[in-house]
Amino acid sequence: MAQDTLSVQLVTIYEISKILGSSLDLHKTLRGVLSLLSSHLHMQRSMVSLVQEDGGLQVVAAVGLSAEEIGRGRFLSGEGVTGRILQNCMPAVIPDVAKEPLFLNRTGSRKGDEEDMAFIGVPIKLGRRCIGVLGVDREGGKAGHFQGDVRFLAMVANLIGQSVRLHQNVAAEREQLMQDKRRLQKELQGKFSLDNVIGVSKRMQQVFADVHQAAPGKATILLRGESGTGKEAIARAIHYLSPRKDGPFIKLNCAALPESLLESELFGHEKGSFTGATQDRKGRFETAHGGTLFLDEIGDISPAFQAKLLRVLQEREFERVGGNRTIRVDVRLVTATNRNLEDMVAKGEFRADLYFRINVVSIFLPPLRERRDDVPLLVEHFMQKFNRENKCDFDISPEAVQAMIQCNWPGNVRELENCVERLVTMTRGKHIRHSDLLCQRGLCFSSVLRDYGKEHGSIPIVSLRQPAPEMPPASEDLTEAHDEMESAGGHPEGRKPVSERDRLMWAMERCGWVQAKAARLLNLTPRQMGYALKKYNIELKRL
Repeated sequence: MAQDTLSVQLVTIYEISKILGSSLDLHKTLRGVLSLLSSHLHMQRSMVSLVQEDGGLQVVAAVGLSAEEIGRGRFLSGEGVTGRILQNCMPAVIPDVAKEPLFLNRTGSRKGDEEDMAFIGVPIKLGRRCIGVLGVDREGGKAGHFQGDVRFLAMVANLIGQSVRLHQNVAAEREQLMQDKRRLQKELQGKFSLDNVIGVSKRMQQVFADVHQAAPGKATILLRGESGTGKEAIARAIHYLSPRKDGPFIKLNCAALPESLLESELFGHEKGSFTGATQDRKGRFETAHGGTLFLDEIGDISPAFQAKLLRVLQEREFERVGGNRTIRVDVRLVTATNRNLEDMVAKGEFRADLYFRINVVSIFLPPLRERRDDVPLLVEHFMQKFNRENKCDFDISPEAVQAMIQCNWPGNVRELENCVERLVTMTRGKHIRHSDLLCQRGLCFSSVLRDYGKEHGSIPIVSLRQPAPEMPPASEDLTEAHDEMESAGGHPEGRKPVSERDRLMWAMERCGWVQAKAARLLNLTPRQMGYALKKYNIELKRL
C-alpha cells in the first residue's frame, strides 16, 4: 500500500511540474495543481494563500471552495492556524479541526457536522522568506499518520514557490518594458510634434516625422492634401524647423491672382513697367531671400506662367517685370496643392518638367475623416480659442464630441473650426449638448459636398502608403438602392420608382419607417438620410 502511495505521489509530482511549466498564468496553474491533489491523492478543500502587498495573506486559488468563500479567505500574519504557519514558516498538522480553537474556518467552507477532518498546512518559501501557505483537508487520523503527506506537500510547495518567483520576475520585466515603452512614446511624441499643429493620431505622427526629417534640408517640398487640412500650418512649421528660421517666411496663394498680377507679385516690377507702376517694387522671391517661400495652390497656375516659374526654380534667378537686370535669390521653396498633379500632367494641363522640379519631397496630409482620433483635441483647442476671444466659458458634452467624431468633415479642420465657432455663437446657455449640433437636426448641408473638388482634379489620395477610400456620391448611393429595388421586385406599390423621392419612400417602407435602417439600406449616413427626407418633404410615419 505504501509502495502504491509513493508511486502515485511520484506521478503527481511529475504532472504538477508539467502544469507549472505550461503557462505564465499563475492562478490557472495553481488551480491545476490543486485539482491534481484532489483527484490523485483525495486531498479535499486544498488552497494556496499568498502574501499581498499590504502584508496580509489571501487565498488566491482553491479547489472545493466557492468564489465567495475564496474571497473571505484572508488572514493576518500569526492569525489562526494559517497565519501561524506563515509567521513561523513551519508546517502544521491539525488532526481534528473541530477540536482546535486556533482554527478559524475563515472561509466558512467547513460545516459543523464534519468530524475527524484533519488540516495540513505547509509554508511556501522563496529562499528563507515565507511568501504563502499551501493547505489541504484530509480525513481524520493520528498526527503521525500525516508525516508522508507533509513531506509530499513540502515538495509541492517548493515547486509552487519557484513558479511564483518566475511569475514575479516576468511581471517585473513586463512592468519595466511597459515603463520603457511609455517613456519612449512620450519622447517620440515630444520629438515628432509641431507647435502650431494638433495631431496625436498615427497618420499625423507620420506627417510630423516627415516634417522633422525634411525640414533641415534644402530640398523643395510639395504638400499634398485636401482643402482645409492645414498645409499652410505645416509649411510654416517646416520653415521654423529649418536653418532658415531666422529668415522671412513669405506666402502666396497662386489661385487668388490673375496671371498678370501673379507675375508682378512673385518677381516684382520696375517703375513705369505698366500703368500704376509708380515705383520699383520687390516681388515675393526677393522678399523671401534667405528664408522660405510658400506657394499655395500651385496646381492652379496657367501653363504660360508655369514656364516662367520653371526657370526660377532651376536657376534661382529672374528679372522683374519691365526690367532686364538679373536678380539671384537664395530661397527654399515649399509648394502645396489639393489637385491631382499626376492626372493634370497626363492631360497636358501641368508641365511635366515643373512637376518633377517641385515634387522632390512630397508630404501627404490626411483628411480629418482619416484621423478621427484628433477630433476631440481639435474641438477642445477651438473651444478654448473662441472662449478666450469672446471672453466666455462654453463647454461641450462628451456625447456631442462623439457625434462630431463620426462626422465626415469634407471641409476638414477648417470646417471643424467653423462648426465649433458656430456652436459657440448660436448655442443658448454655456453648455453645448448633442442636440445643439446641426447634423443631429438634419440642418448640416456639408454632406452634399463630400466629393467637392473631384471634378477639378483634386488628389484622391492623401498618402502613397495608405490610399484613402473614395466615397461614392449620394446619387450613386441611390442608384445602387434603385438596382436593389428592381432585383427585389420594384416599388412596394407595384410601380417602378422613377425619382430619388420614390427610392427614399421605398427604403423607408421596406424598413418599417425606421430611418437608421433605411439609411443603411441606401448606404447613406443618418445625417444624409435626414437631409434627404427633409429635401423631398417626406413625413415620417409612426407605426
